[in-house]
Amino acid sequence: MDVTLHLAQDAEADELLGRSPLAALVGMLLDQQVPMEWAFKGPRTIADRLGANDLDAHEIAAQDPEAFAALLSEKPAVHRYPGSMAKRIQQLCQYLVEHYDGEAELVWKGVEDGRELLRRLQELPGFGKQKAQIFLALLGKQLGVQPEGWREAAGTYGEPKSFRSVADITGPESLTKVRAHKQEMKAAAKAAKKA
Repeated sequence: MDVTLHLAQDAEADELLGRSPLAALVGMLLDQQVPMEWAFKGPRTIADRLGANDLDAHEIAAQDPEAFAALLSEKPAVHRYPGSMAKRIQQLCQYLVEHYDGEAELVWKGVEDGRELLRRLQELPGFGKQKAQIFLALLGKQLGVQPEGWREAAGTYGEPKSFRSVADITGPESLTKVRAHKQEMKAAAKAAKKA
C-alpha cells in the first residue's frame, strides 16, 4: 500500500494514511463526531507523539490504557472524545494482534470476495456496517483492493463518483462535494424527524 490520499488535507498525515494500513483503519475509526480532516490527521498525531514513523498494532495494544488516553488528550486532542477513542484504538489493535498478527493489511490481503471483506471489516472493534462499507469503498476506489463484488458489498458508497464519503475524497473539490452531501443527508433526516 503506497498511494497518495487526501483525506486529512495535510501532506504528512495523508502520506502516512497512504502507506500504512493501520493508520488508514485508525483514521476511519476516528471518523465520527469530528470533521473528517481532523479524524484522518489523528494517526499522524498519534505516531508523532509515540516518536514513531508509523503506527504499530503490537505497541499500541500493549500501551498502558491511562497513558495512551493521556497521549490522545494532549493539546490539541486527537478527537473530541480522546479517552473513549484511545480505548477503541487499543481494542482495534488488540483484535488485529490476536487475529491478524498485528498486520492490518491482512484484513483484506488476498480476500477474493467483497462480502467476505465486508464481514471481516464489520468484525473489527468500532466498525459497524456503515463504517465497514465506507472503508471497503475506500479500499476499492483509492487503494486498489477490489475483490469480486466489492462495489455491491460497499452499497451506495461503492458507486462511482457518488461523493458520499471519505472514499470519494481526492482533493479539496471532492471534499466540498462530500461535505455538501453529508449536510443534505443531515437536513433530510432532521426534516423527516419533524414530519
